[in-house]
Parts: sequence; C-alpha cells; structure tokens
Amino acid sequence: MNFTVSARIAARRFAYQHASVLTALDQGMSLIAAGMADVTITDGNGRTRSPAALYQSLFGAASPRQAGPAPVALQAA
Repeated sequence: MNFTVSARIAARRFAYQHASVLTALDQGMSLIAAGMADVTITDGNGRTRSPAALYQSLFGAASPRQAGPAPVALQAA
C-alpha cells in the first residue's frame, strides 16, 4: 500500500510518498517535532489520519508524545 505524508510550514505544503506505514508514521512524527503544521498521513484508500491517530490505531496505546513520564523503579537501600 502507498502512504502520503503531508505537512505545511508557512504557505508551503510538502508531500512525501512511502511504501511502508511505519516509515510514514516515523516521518510524520519527525515533521511534527520539527515544527511543521497540519501533518497528516493518507493511505492508498484515501483515509487521512494524524500521526497520533495512526499510532493509536496500530498499537492501541497513547502515542509516545501523549504518554506520561516513564515509571521509575524504586530499590530498597
């Protein structure tokens, strides 16, 4: 299946093609971290989702950006 990652910065719009959902997701998350706006991932069937929504549909959990801090294991002294 083909995936298109789209993003916007100022008045410029970018689109990148990927054959893998995981590479599309990785790039979508990277574009968000780089400060780009309106980042979406569109699959071959025309379904458009945000990277966070796609992550949740794939892995059934909150995306890494939405998750709280990692639990800290306490050890007895």
